[in-house]
Amino acid sequence: MPVDPHPRRIAVVGGGIAGLAAAHRLIVLARNSPQPIEVTLFEASDRLGGIIRTTRFEDCIVEEGPDSFITNKPWGIDLCRRLGLEDRLIPTDDRYRKSLILHRGQPVETPEGFNLLAPAKMWPFLKSPLLSWRGKLRMLSERFVSRRTDGVEESLEQFVVRRFGREALDRIVQPMVGGIYTSDPSKLSLKATLPRFVEMEQKYGSVIRGLRRGSGGGGETDTQASGARYGLFVSLKGGMSELVDRLRDAIGAVGRIELRTQVRHVQSDVRGEQGATLQFADREENFDGVILALPAHQSAALLRTGGDQSELADALDAIPYASSAILVSVHRSADIRHPLDAFGLVIPHLECRRILAVSFLHRKFLDRAPEGLAILRTFVGGELQPKYLSYDEQQLTQLVLDDLRDVLGVEGEPLFVKLARYPNAMPQFHVGHAARVERIRAAAAVLPGLALAGNYTEGVGIPDAIHSGEQAAEAMTKQLHSTV
Repeated sequence: MPVDPHPRRIAVVGGGIAGLAAAHRLIVLARNSPQPIEVTLFEASDRLGGIIRTTRFEDCIVEEGPDSFITNKPWGIDLCRRLGLEDRLIPTDDRYRKSLILHRGQPVETPEGFNLLAPAKMWPFLKSPLLSWRGKLRMLSERFVSRRTDGVEESLEQFVVRRFGREALDRIVQPMVGGIYTSDPSKLSLKATLPRFVEMEQKYGSVIRGLRRGSGGGGETDTQASGARYGLFVSLKGGMSELVDRLRDAIGAVGRIELRTQVRHVQSDVRGEQGATLQFADREENFDGVILALPAHQSAALLRTGGDQSELADALDAIPYASSAILVSVHRSADIRHPLDAFGLVIPHLECRRILAVSFLHRKFLDRAPEGLAILRTFVGGELQPKYLSYDEQQLTQLVLDDLRDVLGVEGEPLFVKLARYPNAMPQFHVGHAARVERIRAAAAVLPGLALAGNYTEGVGIPDAIHSGEQAAEAMTKQLHSTV
């Protein structure tokens, strides 16, 4: 059968990392496709990259969004290799590979080998002042806690309190995990976010036993670091926007990118003949396929019409989101009392501070700031402290600077300040998240010509978002080929 010479038109809605990955994968797959494929990427704002944004202040490389990505999930590294960015990847700085936790108003080093929920090394943990002796004994008794066998999904709080005790949750686990997911531990699904700990309990009968045997999902336990597995993170020499720029160039060389283009509505053809129609303020366009690479609630708004699409919209709207903000500030090192000899500081909710965490970017990666300057990235908001996001820019900036003075001894006026707000940007993986995602997939399956991508499916990290975009592109290409 001769191949139709007319190109199949695919639209990607959303220019964040998931949408960029989807568009790039479509273009790569089109090279070996018997059917010509034409790719158009639509982005409502005036820039690509979503929450990824690198700016410069004099000789400082400043990240307003993510400053790195994890490597034990291969999709970020693999994409960098395909884009020719492998030689631009840089590891974290070994000299400062540890984290701090605020304890009774003072920054205290996280015990070496403490792996988010539990210690892989005993002596550093026992020496730490973060827990009382009662709390330490309760945590060490985790080896004698029976594994759960009823298969009931637990929240982070339920799992940690059951296995390690309340003090371990409040003083160590909540701030460390909260710094990643900005979540309420009583709602956060452990199975959906940190499944390796559930697997360790089932396999070894004890998380501590599993960590000490070098488990953790394929050798991902970093026993030398304190806190998050910092040895598994990388960035790019010129900042994270290098990835966005390279994707933009690769997509723009073959496809079409339209910025400042707001999609008002998406209508899928349930007969599978037309694909889908995008409605804009001044026109509408028909496509053979559409990939929605947006937050779940934004995709739901575009699909909300009645009929078959409403079921998918309802399923997408069931994913809750939290808002946050990052205040990036550059200071003279001489104006900071604390040596900042770590990658960052996380703050337990029970410390009653307004800020969630502070990342010391100039310590995390080399050449981010000249000698004598410090770059701080301070996080505010999240599911536990949403009220601060209602403050105006001046109020929120002052709130952050006041807390930085109290907990780190930051004095004087910063040389540079930039507030980045991320309203409803962080999906919350509450208990039951896997079932919600399955409902989304089932509802989307009956709408031919439509695919979904985003960090609300399997993980909030950059590699997860890249993977979701590439999977959507592969599914869309397969679907189009099956209708040729």
